Amino acid sequence: MNSEARASRRGVELKVLTRVAKALATPSPLPELLKSVMGEISLLLAPSEYGLLLLWDPSEGLFRPEAVCGDGIPHPEALTALAMRRGEAITGKVFETGQSQALLSTEAVQAWMVDMQPQNREAFQRALGDGDRPSGVVATPLSAGQNRYGVLLLGSARGAGRLTADDLPILESLAELIGLAIHRARIEEQSAVAREAEVEGQLRAEALATLSHELRTPLAAIKGYSTALLLEEVEWPEEKRAEFLRQIDSACDYLESMITDILDSSLIDVGQLTLEYQPVRLGQVVKEVAEETQHRTEIHHLALDLPSDLPLIDADPRRLKQVLRNILDNAIKYSPQGGLVMIRGEVRTQDVVLSISDQGVGLSPEDLIPLFDKYFRVKSPTGYYVPGTGLGLPVARAIVEAHRGRIWAESKVGEGTAISFSLPRRGPSTEAQSDEP
Repeated sequence: MNSEARASRRGVELKVLTRVAKALATPSPLPELLKSVMGEISLLLAPSEYGLLLLWDPSEGLFRPEAVCGDGIPHPEALTALAMRRGEAITGKVFETGQSQALLSTEAVQAWMVDMQPQNREAFQRALGDGDRPSGVVATPLSAGQNRYGVLLLGSARGAGRLTADDLPILESLAELIGLAIHRARIEEQSAVAREAEVEGQLRAEALATLSHELRTPLAAIKGYSTALLLEEVEWPEEKRAEFLRQIDSACDYLESMITDILDSSLIDVGQLTLEYQPVRLGQVVKEVAEETQHRTEIHHLALDLPSDLPLIDADPRRLKQVLRNILDNAIKYSPQGGLVMIRGEVRTQDVVLSISDQGVGLSPEDLIPLFDKYFRVKSPTGYYVPGTGLGLPVARAIVEAHRGRIWAESKVGEGTAISFSLPRRGPSTEAQSDEP
């Protein structure tokens, strides 16, 4: 290479280094950054025809291509199928030794590829095209300090311009920049995970404290009323005994509801929430839950506005009742002065929508956003204490979404809240029936 060509080459290298440094400084997700960087590195491909940035995945024990460039070969996309083991071929050996390599002949490249897995060899050959073989490769590890993250590799095929040992320094400079960017991203990721774990731990601690308090309340009622009934020296009138028993029954229902939400929340966390689909008369389900809820309150009036053509839907009736109970319980808790609770239905082409609205304290816009998040509990603007675990609406959302529906809320402070959810008219069991010959 003459002095003029060398100067031109150095100008290109400086330009690429500058552009890569700028690309890595942008606040983008790491995969996007690395693809952008490979786009800039493609400017270096005058003597080479393809480039690979492979990252080591310790969980899989494999190197996977994170970014590829290669307009000079027929099928560069085939390189994305590579899955290299530690120590395998050029990539594995460069990573293992931590030393850059310049393989400047077909024979040298083939010698380093002799242990390549058949599927990787096939993907590599498919990328190069029929009859072509690699004529040169320069590769360098991606590292930062003692941490190694992968390998950066440029290659040429037979008949292309020749790579030389002079191509290694620029490749190593690029690899150093990329390695530092990966290291920074991994540290930020670990910090984010640690912060998330800290927040989650705090939420769990607060939830446990809330649960402890909420569980004590019905237990204290059960203990108090049952102890009173067992007093031998007191002859309670039948009306009073019946009242005590109703209070015990109500407290037991509240306990059962809380325990159900806690158990279901745990099932949702591990992806074990199951549905048992069957044809459901939605109107009948709504009426049953509304009557059950009405028995628990004397200051609220539950009214139904359901269309006469409310269809059969495919759903899990037990889970559907749970959704309705959770939303209705929420409506009653957040309307401490009582009032109307309206349940409306709407039949649409593909789904059915149910809306439960109250005349309660309402929610501020900032409370609407996390309303369906686990453990979130709205603070009443009036200072009124609202009992609950913060799990009812998150569980309802998970059940609705498991039915392939969606749930949302609308509210204004002082005017009440409306929570609506949609359910598809067709589900797995009806679809299976319709597929039968």
